[in-house]
Amino acid sequence: MAEEIKTNANKEIKARIHSFESFGAVDGPGIRFVVFFQGCSLRCKYCHNRDTWPTNAGLEYSSDELIAKISRYKNYFTVSGGGVTLSGGEPLLQQDFLLELLPKLKKLDIHTAIDTSGSFPITDKMRKIIDLADLFLLDIKCINDNICKDLVGVSNKLELEFARYLSDINKDVWIRQVLVPGITDHEEDLLKLKEFLSTLNNVKKVEILAYHDLGRFKWENLGCNYELEDVPNATTEDVARAKRILGIN
Repeated sequence: MAEEIKTNANKEIKARIHSFESFGAVDGPGIRFVVFFQGCSLRCKYCHNRDTWPTNAGLEYSSDELIAKISRYKNYFTVSGGGVTLSGGEPLLQQDFLLELLPKLKKLDIHTAIDTSGSFPITDKMRKIIDLADLFLLDIKCINDNICKDLVGVSNKLELEFARYLSDINKDVWIRQVLVPGITDHEEDLLKLKEFLSTLNNVKKVEILAYHDLGRFKWENLGCNYELEDVPNATTEDVARAKRILGIN
């Protein structure tokens, strides 16, 4: 282990980045500069960024190169009370890079949010990342573990433990769930989600995101089968019903 750390210390750490958005209005408070990291270990059937899954694609950036790019927009997004959101793909797959990038953003007094599935164990490295970030946008795929496994390919065990840890240390979090008609909209599951959220003391916002199939063309362009072919898009009425069950506005 000591030899591995020494080797990494002499090598510039670079991240694989899929893309950027300079005017993110739904990825945290204020206007956000959004960095979409390349690579994801989940296989969400509704994913609208299917092209972010491979871990060996994207463009490589050092933390200084990324800081230089972000800094050009700083005056623009900070005036709105915004900041930088690290999204994906899954940013927490590139933890060593985040440990370089986040302190530099903090030094520039830039608010940081991490958009994640939270499907990671709470290691010492993860604790450091969590401490450095200001806000987490935590995507709870489905409180029903059987549905979660079928929908995204993994159990919800780690993401729920992640949510509990954020609550234990009082780290700000926005909870998100994609509402997929006939899959994640069952009343009993929404009530279980409501019960789970009531045990957390750090939730600043709960968002129900309406499922849509606008990303289907990406699956088709990659030659992949879109498994939710017959699932309708969630309507405003569907979202309103879910919010009523959850007791949120």
